[in-house]
Amino acid sequence: MAKEKTVFICQNCGVHSPKWLGKCPSCGEWNRFVEEVIRTTPSGAGRGAGLNRKSDAIPVLLKEVTNRKEYRFTSGDRELDRVLGNGIVPGSVILIGGDPGIGKSTLMLQIALNLTGKKVLYVSGEESASQIRYRAERIGKLEENCYILSETSLDDIFSGIDKVNPDLIVVDSIQTLTSSFLEAPPGSVSQIRQCTNELMRFAKKNHVPVFLIGHINKDGNLAGPKVLEHMVDTVLQFEGDRHHVYRILRSIKNRFGSTSELGIYEMHDDGLQIINNPSALLLSQRDEQVSGMAIGSTIEGIRPLLVEVQALVSPATFGTPQRSTTGFEFKRLNMLLAVLEKRAGFRLGVQDVFLNLTGGIKVEDPALDLAVCMSIVSSYQEIPINYDTCFAAEIGLSGELRTVNRIENRISEAEKQGFRKIIISKFNSRPVKTGKFKMDILPLGRVDEVIRKILGNY
Repeated sequence: MAKEKTVFICQNCGVHSPKWLGKCPSCGEWNRFVEEVIRTTPSGAGRGAGLNRKSDAIPVLLKEVTNRKEYRFTSGDRELDRVLGNGIVPGSVILIGGDPGIGKSTLMLQIALNLTGKKVLYVSGEESASQIRYRAERIGKLEENCYILSETSLDDIFSGIDKVNPDLIVVDSIQTLTSSFLEAPPGSVSQIRQCTNELMRFAKKNHVPVFLIGHINKDGNLAGPKVLEHMVDTVLQFEGDRHHVYRILRSIKNRFGSTSELGIYEMHDDGLQIINNPSALLLSQRDEQVSGMAIGSTIEGIRPLLVEVQALVSPATFGTPQRSTTGFEFKRLNMLLAVLEKRAGFRLGVQDVFLNLTGGIKVEDPALDLAVCMSIVSSYQEIPINYDTCFAAEIGLSGELRTVNRIENRISEAEKQGFRKIIISKFNSRPVKTGKFKMDILPLGRVDEVIRKILGNY
């Protein structure tokens, strides 16, 4: 018979403690322990009791394992299929996280409605069936094979699964589910871990993909224990500002594909629309040249993108200079400012510097370094950069332009968007085939050379 006991569990990492602790000894977070009541099995039913039992599990040599090609089916959404690695793998468990109101439920409902030829069960623990129908009517589609279940008990959910026998399951959200095996409240570490584990076992056994929608905590991370991200096969992050219309779907973990792919959507009254030309989205529209703006070429997965970098440099009024960046790594910005001051002679140590990437995108590609530096110098010198010029190069600590990967793809995308000139590094391991491009390609070696070439002597 199961026994009950009271323990304290860290809501950040899931470590157990017999008493309340102010600081977690595992993850170091403060005030994260919450009291929970859990059921435990008797000692006779534990691991030791099974030592004398016979099992059907037989180890197999690795070379004798049959290599089966993983079957995938399309979700009906081109961007989601790209981020997942060219489709949904049966039996996979996919966790989608994002800020409240960003559009996670809308995205998954669209997937459920657009998946033709397969039965989908949409489990909602936060909305009633009538609310979901209203949202489906707003999207403009009522699919016959989409079933709705407004329930939070995992036992009732599995009962509904047995009646419908779906080909895909969507759970909105995992924090609202409760398992009868635990007495802990919904949203606790124990409940999230137990419910995810049971759904994962069902998915693997029956080869049914399961999408889990997860909440985001105040730090911007997925709520629940970190082990939750290790349990699932894929973790997707739905990003964007709910006050703007653009949304970005990014892969953080993917056992069946790349983690560098990116999907871009636009939020409308009738749901999320796929962006066919993301480079045009990330380039602001204006009718005059303004200082502090430069265009950089970046690559997300297999997709080249052109991003507009905006910089504002002004004298520090209150003594200590301010540094602020949106969409670009803060530490890398400080490094580039030091390079410009040391290698190019600009006195930026007494200037406030504000940097922004248009479109709400976050970029980690070092190929954007040159565009960032040029936008800063342009704002500092009050000299605008010609709008037909693009940049694609990483900058080293000595001020040299370092080569970046897939340079010809970047040049091709810039030419397609109407740019006439691109600045790249002259240290490419393979020379660029300039004959296949109509735009001017300028290979240079140092950042100060680029500044003199584009902005003149300083």
